[in-house]
Amino acid sequence: MKNNLPSNKKALIWLSGGHFINDIYTGVLNPIMPFIAAKIGLSMAVATVILTISHIFSSLMQPLFGYFADNIVKRSFIFWGLILSSIFIPLSAICTNPFLLVFFIIIGSIGSSLFHPQALGFASKFADNANSGKSMAIFIAMGTLGYSCGPVISSGITQFLGMHKMPLMTFLGILWALLMFKFVPKLSLNVEIMPNIDFKTAFKRILSNKKLNILNIIAMLKTMVNSSCFILLPFLWKNMGYKPFYIGMALFLFIFAGGIGSLVSNHVEKRIGAPNVFYISMISTLPLMLIFIYTYKIHPTFALIIFVITGFITMMATPVTMVMAQNVLPEYKSIISGFINGFSWGIVAIIMSILGFVAQNFGITNVLIFVAIIPALCSVLVKELFKKD
Repeated sequence: MKNNLPSNKKALIWLSGGHFINDIYTGVLNPIMPFIAAKIGLSMAVATVILTISHIFSSLMQPLFGYFADNIVKRSFIFWGLILSSIFIPLSAICTNPFLLVFFIIIGSIGSSLFHPQALGFASKFADNANSGKSMAIFIAMGTLGYSCGPVISSGITQFLGMHKMPLMTFLGILWALLMFKFVPKLSLNVEIMPNIDFKTAFKRILSNKKLNILNIIAMLKTMVNSSCFILLPFLWKNMGYKPFYIGMALFLFIFAGGIGSLVSNHVEKRIGAPNVFYISMISTLPLMLIFIYTYKIHPTFALIIFVITGFITMMATPVTMVMAQNVLPEYKSIISGFINGFSWGIVAIIMSILGFVAQNFGITNVLIFVAIIPALCSVLVKELFKKD
């Protein structure tokens, strides 16, 4: 593969673009869900559960799809995943029936779950070994930036065109899927085919590996902070009287800052070391969250700045986590990608379905403080992560 670097770089560009567009759809529903809930007549707790269903099906199934992706070494998951996301997520925004809403969300989210493990595995295999960290940082950052654009696009359409125009977003995903089909090379023609991977052996080795378990826990903790902000704060801001586009812009800035954090993580890691990247990402979230909570009413602009900084800090360790995990057992790159990028989100989504009811009864800000405390306390795991074998 390495004797065809220009072709590989082009493939990485198309894959990164696909990651950007696919993740636009994963960020579409969060800012407008309070308004969908009001239209259908759903409580915040129930709407939170519906949002977590999206995360469960877009994330929890990724290790399984990663297993199939590592075995078939074909490109079909990437294309069909993007097509399903682009069709069904926009359709879910115009539903007036809660059961149809959940159905469309599930199908669209499965599309995202199909896309991610194989795309991550392809990105890793097409990357130059000398710059694998940089390539992964760019690929992850593009997904994060796409995730940040989803709220702006959906909230803008909702406020200025009307929610019934959301299906217009479908055309972008289908167009890019067709372009990837043309320009992303067939992997089997460019790299050696991996030997058939035994499902039981692969999952046993992954789940029994101490380092991978710690990396999964770290990924879950950081995801819990992000998800709590992304799912609960739109309800807080709607109750304060903010319009959809303001909420969408706030979420855009949060995730966009996280994308920048992912993009620069490789440079930061080289300067201060991977352990310090983890420590900063896990510990500083708590004081930032406390500052935000104590200022969002009296100094909303300052609180928004703190909110954006939180996004940057929280996501800065994401590429470092992914590259480190893939290097532990490189023969299972797509499966491990599914665990770090998907399984952790799925587990957090299940937790968030409970936290939605807790937030409704005890307050959103109390839940945000709670979820910020846990990563700070669990930062002791970083020392275990870098112990000599």
